[in-house]
Amino acid sequence: MNKPLRRIAIFCGLLVLALLIRDNWIQYVQADSLKKDTKNRRVAIARYATPRGDIIVDGNPITGSTKTSGDDFNDFEYKRTYKDGAMWAPVTGYASQAFGATQLESIEDGILTGNDDRLFFRRTLDMITGKKQEGGNVVTTLNAAAQKAAYSGLLKQGKGAVAAIDPETGAILALASTPSYDPSSFAGNSLKADGKAWEKLQKKNNPDDPMQNRALREIYPPGSTFKVVTAAAALEKGIYNSADEKTDSPLPYTLPDSTTELKNEGNIPCKDATLREALRVSCNTVFGKLGVDVGKEDMLETAKKFGFNEEQFVPIRSSASNFPEKMDRPQTALSSIGQFETATTPLQMAMVASAIANDGTLMKPYMVDKLQAPGLDVIEQTEPSKMSEPLSEKNAQILQSMMETVVKEGTGTKGQINEDGVTVGGKTGTAQRGVDNSENPYAWFISYAKLDDGSSPVAVAVVVEDESANRDDISGGGLAAPIAKDVMKAVIDSKK
Repeated sequence: MNKPLRRIAIFCGLLVLALLIRDNWIQYVQADSLKKDTKNRRVAIARYATPRGDIIVDGNPITGSTKTSGDDFNDFEYKRTYKDGAMWAPVTGYASQAFGATQLESIEDGILTGNDDRLFFRRTLDMITGKKQEGGNVVTTLNAAAQKAAYSGLLKQGKGAVAAIDPETGAILALASTPSYDPSSFAGNSLKADGKAWEKLQKKNNPDDPMQNRALREIYPPGSTFKVVTAAAALEKGIYNSADEKTDSPLPYTLPDSTTELKNEGNIPCKDATLREALRVSCNTVFGKLGVDVGKEDMLETAKKFGFNEEQFVPIRSSASNFPEKMDRPQTALSSIGQFETATTPLQMAMVASAIANDGTLMKPYMVDKLQAPGLDVIEQTEPSKMSEPLSEKNAQILQSMMETVVKEGTGTKGQINEDGVTVGGKTGTAQRGVDNSENPYAWFISYAKLDDGSSPVAVAVVVEDESANRDDISGGGLAAPIAKDVMKAVIDSKK
């Protein structure tokens, strides 16, 4: 072979080698990233080529799939549907051909589409038999009756959130947020219908922000509901050993290192009040001083044991609640009554109530009970697990007795369930809002229900944002407690 032909042959050989290397690089090294690339339309086409698996509540699907039609792109064969979509949106999130997926629809997308690695054998078998790929199911811990009670109660108030937990397992029983949205309204890929529906829901076009998951992602000042955390810290540190010994609580109480007096709401009996009486009438002076006596380090430690200052994954991410790490003594007093920079999600306050109800043990919250293969075989089961022990069994029971007094004869009487064998403990809160408390406050109620066998099937946190209400009519006991009562009763009735 002459020299020019040899050079051409070598050059062509190098081109072939480069092509082989590139082809193998794409197929084996880049395969996974290309498969997940949002610009790879074939991935989206495959995702919507078959019906998705379902999200299940109480044995019934709250999702579905339907054939696309009209001006939807016809290469997407199926789109998502939702039953009572607005009620369940904080749980399901959405799965949209145009706008992607969120929450359970996103986190468990592999199971719902059938593409999860744990379904590889099933997919291979279906390929051999020529059967269309199917998605698996996500079975939740939610209680349909409790969710309906939570959502219906919030609708009457306009804006707010509810989180309910089984204290003994950590299973989430309800997760509601209003205003809400129907994920079905933009599940397709139509610019005309789905695009317009999406735009109407965006915060820039809708100040009420209906797509915000207030139960998990909104952090509010907790107001007086945080006083149960302060009481837990004081009992754990041994500053007081019972609910009925008098506290060292002057009235008026001047914040330490300052000349500012801490005020109570009205003329209430707070001077040297017992812990029980101070919680019953919600004394700012008693719990503000108590926070200072406990000290910022121990207050912070207790708050963290309850779950503050850390994101939760249930598996949906919940924003981290906040108890400030840097405070002077006056700020410690204010933080200890749920003011200053103390802020929390409704889920976090439900965790606080559940730990107290569960005799001091906080269980890790979760909302997915199990994942099922298309043939309903269980491929993953959630086992309840302990998260922490914020307080001892003895001190938890002291705090229970204090919270039960709040409901029997204090600010939380509207949370009572008048049934034999049911005892309710709770704490109200009216949280300041705006510069110099200029805006309508948030109304809070946290609670739990106990049965006569000593078990506690449910703990609840409710927050209501009622901007249209008369300011004097806003209270945790008036607006939030009735919702909590209905949620607790729904759970109790469902167990009969």
